[in-house]
Amino acid sequence: MAGIYIHIPFCKQKCHYCNFFSQASTKHKQAFILALLTEIELQKDYLNGEEIKTIYLGGGTPSLLSDKEIKLIFKKISNFFEISTAVEITLEANPDDLNKEYLSKLKGTKVNRLSIGIQSFHDDDLQYLNRAHRGQQALNSIQEARLVFENLSIDLIYGIPTLNHKKWIENLNTVYQLNIPHVSAYALTVEPKTALAFFIKKGKYATVKDQSVIDHFHILCDVMESYDYEHYEISNFSKKKYHSLHNTSYWSGSKYLGLGPSAHSFNGVSRQWNIANISQYIESLQHQNIPFTREILSKQQKYNEYVMTSLRTIRGTDANYILQEFGNDLYDHFLKEVAVFLNDKKINRAVSTFTLTREGKLFADRITASLF
Repeated sequence: MAGIYIHIPFCKQKCHYCNFFSQASTKHKQAFILALLTEIELQKDYLNGEEIKTIYLGGGTPSLLSDKEIKLIFKKISNFFEISTAVEITLEANPDDLNKEYLSKLKGTKVNRLSIGIQSFHDDDLQYLNRAHRGQQALNSIQEARLVFENLSIDLIYGIPTLNHKKWIENLNTVYQLNIPHVSAYALTVEPKTALAFFIKKGKYATVKDQSVIDHFHILCDVMESYDYEHYEISNFSKKKYHSLHNTSYWSGSKYLGLGPSAHSFNGVSRQWNIANISQYIESLQHQNIPFTREILSKQQKYNEYVMTSLRTIRGTDANYILQEFGNDLYDHFLKEVAVFLNDKKINRAVSTFTLTREGKLFADRITASLF
């Protein structure tokens, strides 16, 4: 299963916590789209003719694209790639973009899955994050989207200093009441060089407390389990048959092509990433050049990536697969290093399969780094 990721680098405004590449303007949008169309054609052989099972428009804010622009992009992709008849096509959207008219036009494109950046249904949380929408808009956008899209996901953030336990439970109850089939829930992290990091350092914003993040994570797991959502990846919960096929392909080591500035690609042998600069991206493609950096992956890097991605999932890490693909040395290394996490109950073992416990999921990055 191969996938395509398209990075749309435009936003109405920058959220305080965001460290993804984007600009708070649509100034270069038309030139960007022309460059993107050129990149699609230049990269037509990257996936060696594999059928495309998933396409994901992320950002940034893809819902700033018009339906005509989305159709133009899909037409170009279909000209050069073989698209599965059962392809999952996801578009990330902000609530303030999802009015009836836009949703109706969006339904006329090939998009069949919507991922809405809700983050919270409470205004004070949204103001802390510097989101462009408010709680009522979040509710309205979901209600309108449910009339058009069956396959719907929302993003939520926990650990926000303004978000107490009661409000967090209310957010999760709202998910159930609105019958949302998929939820991605992320702990608020203070990334370097973001506005949030600056405001916290200056004392203008309350800092993120580790204990709140831990408490909210346990509440998240308890509530979602009570509503029969499957916790199929550390940050992802879904009803049956609503797993994100695109993200699952990442965690399964499938090939994917990344298009747009800062987008990453992986073909099983190497990884490459485009320049994180809109002007340079556009200028390079005007000269029929893709501005990217590439690295050939060593056996150790492939092992590290397998452990990092597989351990995040309900499927877990298979030691027998490590033995078959990477050899005795890395197999022995894995078993030696994983023993400490088995002993302190952060990892479970079932025959050759290793999965994180709920407590282990809180320390996933630290654990996987120890297994590298």
